[in-house]
Amino acid sequence: MLAGLIFATEDADDRAGVLAATLPFGGLTLIEFQARLLAAAGATQIVLVVARMTPELLGAISRIGRRGVVVDAVRTAVEAVEKLHPLAHVLVVADGVVTTGDIVQSLAAAPEDVLLVTDPDDARYERVAANAAWAGLALLDGKRVAEVAAMPRDYDFQSTLLRVAAQAGADQVRLDSHMAAGHGIERSAVALAQRGNSTVAALVARPLRWADRFLFAPLVRFALPPLMGRVVPTIAPLAAAVALAVAGVATIGWGHPAIGIAVACLGIASAKIAASLAWVRDEAQMVRVTEYVAPGIATLAVLSVGYGADRPAGLILALALLIAAVLLERAAPVEHQRRLWASPAAYPIVMLPLLIVGEPLVALAIAGLYAAATLAAAIEAFREKP
Repeated sequence: MLAGLIFATEDADDRAGVLAATLPFGGLTLIEFQARLLAAAGATQIVLVVARMTPELLGAISRIGRRGVVVDAVRTAVEAVEKLHPLAHVLVVADGVVTTGDIVQSLAAAPEDVLLVTDPDDARYERVAANAAWAGLALLDGKRVAEVAAMPRDYDFQSTLLRVAAQAGADQVRLDSHMAAGHGIERSAVALAQRGNSTVAALVARPLRWADRFLFAPLVRFALPPLMGRVVPTIAPLAAAVALAVAGVATIGWGHPAIGIAVACLGIASAKIAASLAWVRDEAQMVRVTEYVAPGIATLAVLSVGYGADRPAGLILALALLIAAVLLERAAPVEHQRRLWASPAAYPIVMLPLLIVGEPLVALAIAGLYAAATLAAAIEAFREKP
């Protein structure tokens, strides 16, 4: 079992009376960002070590709990031991740590106790040896927390846990230079605001299937930071997606299917940006809505091309494509998906080159065969699933 232990006791450097953990960070609070990294790494329980409760912290705890993990707030090591599962491995996050999902997940996969260390030049990091300082992340056996709990309570929990882990012989893994740019300890509101938007944008999941991964996901990552920085509401890119969908369908109806499909692709991109914004902001209802917008735009575009092509052949091919696509989305096991599999976003892209050369029926047929071939592969993968 993997649990997270996040320290949230220090005040911000530039905001008196405000906990650094509750400072804004890319549309979230810093502690919510840390909790998301832990949950993505597999933590099913998160224990927050706090010095005092504030309204901002209570709100953050409530939002973290809505993500399906058990959240507890404690003040001492004794209370932490009472909350943690006795067999848990604990991912420790120091107060104010900003890091990346790759670093957290690599630590979570370690087979034994590990301390992430870096060069000791930066005063923000606590030394653990003459040539190493703790970079604020560790994976420890739960008994290390129990050892701290047995010590006098006037010891600093975070520092004492670090010393106990170091004395117990935890491996020291040095932070790679190429990862150092995305890692640090920040307790300044200004510094966190500068780093927050791009860092949180990197949290957006990377889809496996090619169209989403290589075409739409990069656009989402490029668009999210400025949108979050300007506090653009999620409804704005969603409304843009709907407007582009209407424009694309109208353009196809006016006899320009290639241009219409291209406009629909822009609408799909805008819908995916809206979905990512909603996910980042924990807008649960909006997340549910945006999940259907991109497939809906693709469906309308395909039907419009089929209707505008030679009837009834065009409509038959369009309906066959959509039936295969729907069956595929129901049959495709996530854990067995492949990079080259079709997806709702892929069909308009596959059709676009053939529409440019004026072959709508061929475009529909090729997209339908692609969906059918992927469906056959998905069924085979499902049969092989243990």
